[in-house]
Amino acid sequence: MHKILYYLFDPLCGWCYGATSAVSGLREVPGVSIELLPTGLFSGEGARPMDDGFATFAWSNDQRIERLTGQRFTERYRQRVLGDRQQLLDSGPATVALTAVSLTAPAKELEALKAVQRARYVDGRDVTSLATLVSLLKALDLKDAAARLAHPDADLLGANRAGIGRAEALMQKFGARGVPALIVESGAKGRVLDHAAAYSNPHALISQLQAA
Repeated sequence: MHKILYYLFDPLCGWCYGATSAVSGLREVPGVSIELLPTGLFSGEGARPMDDGFATFAWSNDQRIERLTGQRFTERYRQRVLGDRQQLLDSGPATVALTAVSLTAPAKELEALKAVQRARYVDGRDVTSLATLVSLLKALDLKDAAARLAHPDADLLGANRAGIGRAEALMQKFGARGVPALIVESGAKGRVLDHAAAYSNPHALISQLQAA
């Protein structure tokens, strides 16, 4: 029976960045389709200033994630992102960018997410900036998504709100707490996978998915 794996995440969540590589590998599992759903955790009312206390907390977590997963958090990111007191922690623009990709080239959505994460955590770029995000999408040859993001209209923003609403509904339905969260549905049944395996043992995550 075909299974749908919902990957609930926030593009500015370090733990989600740590899990993305393992989630990408799940595309090779037969009979499984992956649907990305940003939760809006750090957007809207969830956005916050990047102050000294939060930057220290984030960097400590980032180092732990790097040890567990091998995903890089560079000194450039530490200085240019965590060290920038003018730059909010606001995933709203990146979430809208991914929604634009989902509407115009859905098969490229995971690739776009990885590009946003790499731009932030490796290259130290400001992915809270629409100009940066438009540039990233153009570099991926996602010209239609870039055009929509450059001039967000009511349809794009409405689709963005609907996607966040779906993510929130799934989290509530299955009792998922925080992100990343992996929810697999097969027919009328569904359950939350233990996403901790995504950090230390991706093969265990594949086994969970196959057994669901």
